Amino acid sequence: MDAPVTEWLSAWREGDSAARDRLVHVLYPELRRIAGQVFRRERADHTLQPTALVNEAWLRLSGSAAIEGADRSHILAVAARLMREILIDHARRRSASKRDGGQRIDLTELDVADDSNGIDLIDLDVALSRLEQVDPIKARIVELRYFGGMNLEETAETVDLSVATVKRHWQAARIWLFNALSENTS
Repeated sequence: MDAPVTEWLSAWREGDSAARDRLVHVLYPELRRIAGQVFRRERADHTLQPTALVNEAWLRLSGSAAIEGADRSHILAVAARLMREILIDHARRRSASKRDGGQRIDLTELDVADDSNGIDLIDLDVALSRLEQVDPIKARIVELRYFGGMNLEETAETVDLSVATVKRHWQAARIWLFNALSENTS
């Protein structure tokens, strides 16, 4: 499926609106799936809805130079990064308007929290940014798995590593994040 997506991207950049429509038809459901996975970990009364997240990500993605010459997995990786940015921006705006702190998320899938209240999304972003400074590949794997909803195989394909290596990096990153987030709560 990567070949048609790459061709459609190229045709869309050259002004082919039919190619854009084909891209939307193929990629929008994938983005909805990713957003659905992200929101399953969010609190029930979240003020941002999955459709709004996908629409905002699509708008940013369609205007991004980062998709030049991209294939499907690269586009989904860029979308994961954009969704992370959108969620963090949303959490910061909410945090600025409230005195009780930022947005809380459940990181049970990351196995870094037993706290039923979850981890603050802004704290996660800070910890992930710190991890990115120490080990960019581990941070990218977390971003793709957590914000991008990718499984181990999809992540391995995107970062061009073996599944076993991605699994090891994923486990190490979860431990690193647990420690980093534990420092913030102590």
